[in-house]
Amino acid sequence: MQDLFRCSTRLLMAGAFVLLASTAHADDSLYRAWGGKAGIRAVLDDLVPHLKADARIGHYFKDINSRHLAQQLSDQLCIQAGGPCTYDGETLRKVHVDMGITKADFNRLVELLQDSMDARGIPFSAQNAMLARLAPMHRDIIDVKPEN
Repeated sequence: MQDLFRCSTRLLMAGAFVLLASTAHADDSLYRAWGGKAGIRAVLDDLVPHLKADARIGHYFKDINSRHLAQQLSDQLCIQAGGPCTYDGETLRKVHVDMGITKADFNRLVELLQDSMDARGIPFSAQNAMLARLAPMHRDIIDVKPEN
């Protein structure tokens, strides 16, 4: 009987976790803290020229249309912030396959993003919350190999 109780409790907790995970971005407080779509876009409009000009990672962005990149990144951050946006681009994994992006490259992009967040007055707590939501994306960006 005790084993049945433990098993039921674990299943209940697992179900609650799945429910929480599926609604994690339903709260739009981060979206509002960033200033909505306009605030997110302002950060990305600040970031993209810095990405393209950066001595360490600029080569990854040199041939990419700046407006398109800013829009795609804005849509992704808007979704992560709990905003009412949609993303219609390729998956991160597909975009970054065989690019050879290193952890240092990824960290440099994060540094530049932090500079742009600071420049646009994004509160520190909202910066950290967004970075926490973006961090798992590294799996689809750093040294991605084609799937067989």
